[in-house]
Amino acid sequence: MNVICFGDSNTYGYDPRGYFGGRYGADCRWVDILTVETGWVISNMGQNGREIPSAAPAFSDDTDLLIVMLGTNDLLQGRSPEQATERLERFLAGISLDRSKIMLIAPPPMAMGEWVPSPQLIEDSRTFARLCQALAERLNIRFADAGKWDIPLAYDGVHFTEQGHKAFAAGLLEELK
Repeated sequence: MNVICFGDSNTYGYDPRGYFGGRYGADCRWVDILTVETGWVISNMGQNGREIPSAAPAFSDDTDLLIVMLGTNDLLQGRSPEQATERLERFLAGISLDRSKIMLIAPPPMAMGEWVPSPQLIEDSRTFARLCQALAERLNIRFADAGKWDIPLAYDGVHFTEQGHKAFAAGLLEELK
């Protein structure tokens, strides 16, 4: 099975303990754990700092599953949950793959931390998750809410810890069953 994971730094596997954008080891990144557990061919298209693109790239026609998790950076840049959801809808609507091959994951809610100084950001991230679920239903695509997987976050309130990546992988594997 050919799978693409398209997202931001939490898909990339960013390790917030380093200063220069390092990554956790492959044994700790959720995308790599998914590869090992399933035997699937998985492309990690995570990128640090990625906001929801204005247009979808051309994903390969032989993609069996496209997993999309975006929106956290949009909220951190000051977009409202509603604005982020509108961007996400335009992005998802521009994907040429069959709807049955797309899975939208709502990122886990942020927590107070170095990058999250305001309880409003946490509330916005929870609102965004609810809006993502409604969007997935409207577009008739698969949906998972990572907020239900108890993901430990780093000191910044945004990035997964090593245990967070493992918890995310476990939650996603359960969802994909």
